[in-house]
Amino acid sequence: MKVSGKHFTLVISILLMIIFSSACGPRQASPVPQPEPSLTPTEPPLPTASATLAPTATATPEPIYLRVDADLPAAFEQSLKLEGTDFQRVSSGKTSAVLDYGRGNPISTWIYALAAPFPTVTNTIPAKTFLGFWQRAEAAPFTRLILDAETLKALQSRWGAPTGDVEVLDADRLLLAAWTTENTWAVIPFEQIQPRWKVIALDGQSPLHKDFEQQKYPLVVKISLTASQGAQSAALAERLQPFLAQSNRDPEKLVTVILTGVTAMVRGTASEMEEKGITRGAEVIGPVTREADILHISNEVPFAVDCKDPVPKLSGKLSFCSKDSYLELLEAVGTDVVELTGDHFQDWGEAALEHTLELYRQNGLPYYGGGLNIEEARQPVKLEIKGTKIAFLGCNAKPTIYGNATAEKGGNFRCDWEYMTAEVKSLRAEGYLPIVTFQHLEFYQWTAQSQLVADFHKMADAGAVIVSGSQSHQPHGMEITDTAVLHYGLGNLFFDQYGLALYTNYGFLDRHVFYDGKYLGVEPLPIQFKDYSQPVWPEEATRSWLMEVFFSVSEWNYPPTR
Repeated sequence: MKVSGKHFTLVISILLMIIFSSACGPRQASPVPQPEPSLTPTEPPLPTASATLAPTATATPEPIYLRVDADLPAAFEQSLKLEGTDFQRVSSGKTSAVLDYGRGNPISTWIYALAAPFPTVTNTIPAKTFLGFWQRAEAAPFTRLILDAETLKALQSRWGAPTGDVEVLDADRLLLAAWTTENTWAVIPFEQIQPRWKVIALDGQSPLHKDFEQQKYPLVVKISLTASQGAQSAALAERLQPFLAQSNRDPEKLVTVILTGVTAMVRGTASEMEEKGITRGAEVIGPVTREADILHISNEVPFAVDCKDPVPKLSGKLSFCSKDSYLELLEAVGTDVVELTGDHFQDWGEAALEHTLELYRQNGLPYYGGGLNIEEARQPVKLEIKGTKIAFLGCNAKPTIYGNATAEKGGNFRCDWEYMTAEVKSLRAEGYLPIVTFQHLEFYQWTAQSQLVADFHKMADAGAVIVSGSQSHQPHGMEITDTAVLHYGLGNLFFDQYGLALYTNYGFLDRHVFYDGKYLGVEPLPIQFKDYSQPVWPEEATRSWLMEVFFSVSEWNYPPTR
């Protein structure tokens, strides 16, 4: 059938309408009004899916390559804790920064000591004397100086090569060499100080003293950091400091304990105190005793509210008491702990004894070696200072029974060697360094009697680091073993036996030094009694003479004789 053009056009139109309707859906009859724009924020549209992009790589910071000079002290190197930091230690190759004795940014201070065998009379020398020997071979109190290789490198970095008689030895040979070779001293790192060394001050500065000023001391070496780019040295040094030792001597770890001889504020001593002032006895020695972290006083006399004015000097009356006001002298010297092992503790009866203990408690003074009964009397005093644990334990070892505590009455603790041995061992097991003090045999000579020596050694063998006596009213000699210092008698502190015999005019304050839980040794400080009440420092000639006597009667047991 033939289709006309008119019909063909109509068919095409219909077909187009059908196709259009199928594709677009039904049409709205009229447009829908749109809402007014709102000022209220709307949630952002959800993200539409898109092609995943490859992650961008983050650059890892390059490590700081740190080289430590081989000349530095091994103890310093061992202090470096670089794990978990961005510092990487290298021995060669690429290097960001160097630790050495150079002129970079100071990061650590290493301190050394001039040391002599302990029985050396000299206490201090001018710094220029030491440096004159080192730099120009000038005369000095020693003729030979020994040190280990590390110490030599450290001192050379500051003072150049030595010109005097200087010998390098292994560190473990220095002590024996000094003790067996005349006029031989040593330079050792601070951490190697031990009781058989005597540390010699330079211009009065000693690293064992609490008032030590390192800027005035020549045996100090700076360890520094130098960066490959100099401008970064200070910043890198600051970042590294938390991970290394700032010094081998931290003043916050130094602990000093001063032990004293017999105190009995009675008779002539009390008379002088009444006349010239109760605290006069502290005027000279007070600055030293108050500086100690612990000042020990062995007060063998009770306080009593009914104590009368003192009787004349050195009278025959041996029943003693002190007025309460005399406690001011103990406070003035800085007393921290009181020993009560003396045999006059019960002189004024039970009421005075109880009053005395209450007086100590009220004034915050711990006591040991005596008490209200034997159980209290034998208890140690335990102290922890700057990380060092120290315990005091004491008893009376006089052969006669006098003033001893029992289960029912107060007094001093009579030595029970089985108990004392067990207690010292127990204290060591708890981490304490025990100090054992005695009132013991009373005799007026320098040389310690055999029973005294035997009893002192019992305590040293049990684990006491210090064993000290104060019953004899004149000084005795000293002994230093591998594990302990034993001083058999310190003489008096405040007592009126001035003029009784030649050596009752003298005594000792023993200044013991601890560091970070370790016992370093003792500095015996001789005192002379100006009158019946005031200890003073002797003039140098007298001090030297007294120390010569003291050293000559002492037992050193070193070097070993085998």
